[in-house]
Amino acid sequence: MKLHKHILIPLFAVSLFLSSCEKPFDELEQDPNRPTSAPASLVFNGILNDMYGIAGGGGWNDAQRYNQFYASNYNYYATNEYSWTSTGLYYTTLKNVLKMEQEAKKAGLADVNAYSALGKFFRAYFFENMTKRVGDIPVTDALQGLDNSTPKYNTQKEVYVQILKWLDDANTDLTTLIAKADNNLTGDIYLGNSLAKWQKVVNSYKLRVLISLSKKEADTELNVKARFADVVNNPTKYPLMTSMDDNLQYIYNNAFNKYPRNPDNFGQNATRENMAATYLGALTSLKDPRTFVVAEPASAKIAAGAKPTDFAAFVGASSGEDLAIMSSNANQGIYSFQNRKRYYSTYTAEPYIIVGYPEQLFTIAEGINRGWAAGKAEDYYKQGIQASWAFYGLKDGANTVYFSADGGYKVFNTYTVNVSFADYYGQAAVKYADGATGLTQILTQKYLAFFQQSGMEPFYNQRRTGVPTFLVGPGTANSQRIPLRWQYPATERSYNTANNSAAVTSQYGGTDDINAAMWILK
Repeated sequence: MKLHKHILIPLFAVSLFLSSCEKPFDELEQDPNRPTSAPASLVFNGILNDMYGIAGGGGWNDAQRYNQFYASNYNYYATNEYSWTSTGLYYTTLKNVLKMEQEAKKAGLADVNAYSALGKFFRAYFFENMTKRVGDIPVTDALQGLDNSTPKYNTQKEVYVQILKWLDDANTDLTTLIAKADNNLTGDIYLGNSLAKWQKVVNSYKLRVLISLSKKEADTELNVKARFADVVNNPTKYPLMTSMDDNLQYIYNNAFNKYPRNPDNFGQNATRENMAATYLGALTSLKDPRTFVVAEPASAKIAAGAKPTDFAAFVGASSGEDLAIMSSNANQGIYSFQNRKRYYSTYTAEPYIIVGYPEQLFTIAEGINRGWAAGKAEDYYKQGIQASWAFYGLKDGANTVYFSADGGYKVFNTYTVNVSFADYYGQAAVKYADGATGLTQILTQKYLAFFQQSGMEPFYNQRRTGVPTFLVGPGTANSQRIPLRWQYPATERSYNTANNSAAVTSQYGGTDDINAAMWILK
């Protein structure tokens, strides 16, 4: 009997093995502990977080140094060099956009639904952010997985034609859904699931895209001037933002989503970063009260007798300064640091604007200045400045400002600053002038309003217009040049070699050069 028992056990095991082999391989390879689907709202939430990351992921990061808003004076953590190499691309997030749309359909939503409408906007957003970095990219053949692992590249013009179509289609679909009072959107961390607010973002973003094509205003296929005028002149068809409440922005909290500069990291970076001259110098030259909200007076200036509320007490460093010299100067109190009250005393500081109302106002002002639409550029220009001032809590009359009493973030001296917008605007350098001077004024104020916001958008505006003048020197490297683009990712060179090589050859003469101009800049 023992022999029979020993024989039966292995025979039973063999029978189990044979029965398991009858299952298809695709079933055997599935991990029962790994989900294969998720609600559309959950995927949507992840995409929104990716938008924040791609838009710079908050203030005081690499993008904001490239924007010359602040500078690093401590090379262990960062430099101010523009020694760029390759960039990442966002096809993984775009795959999630496809997944979001699929899950919405699986849940029984109609072909035109909130997720599909916003999916078109997300395509425009992520593809546009990629093409602005490198130039030509795969679009038509992209996102096909194993069916096409070597997608051909679309020209940058083709990419922008498609982007504008997606934005138009998103606006049309949102109009339809809003008219039906559709309320299927959930998981929104930005706009409270409001399709009406999302529609304003879509159209504001369309204006951003159109103004970025200013060098192509004569292209009849793009037709940027007429498209721009159509948006500005038809608020019923193309609703736009009407206040700061419409901003697409990331709100910080005291728990898991803390502002990038806060009490926890004061000791790590507070004195290793100082204000940049490009930005702070523009503020002080205009006697702009935003100076007192964003920066600390330089301690060396105070020691020499300046008052904390003198504009002359605020000094930024040239981003091009040799890093060793900048470090020494910062340690001697020659430069201004970030305002300790606003940026270090709490965990919430200020919202991070991805697409915002002030930008929209300055964009419309620029379009009118260029003759693209009817209207008074000055009105939008003034409103843009006032919206930015309001973001910093500035108002006509007495304003309380705070400067560190001891260099830290806990004890502050308070001062009263009297502000008059009329007096500020009455300055010749601020009061709007028509023509080229007015355009420079608009672009300067747009740059100031972008401070620590919207990722690389200030850089892209400067790259397109030359305003403001970015400072260069040994500290910025790259032979004292501001680069125009990033190189393609190494994965493209390795796994999509032929198509990548063809794109580099057609655009840049065969050299993946960070200083070469892409199509939109020519």
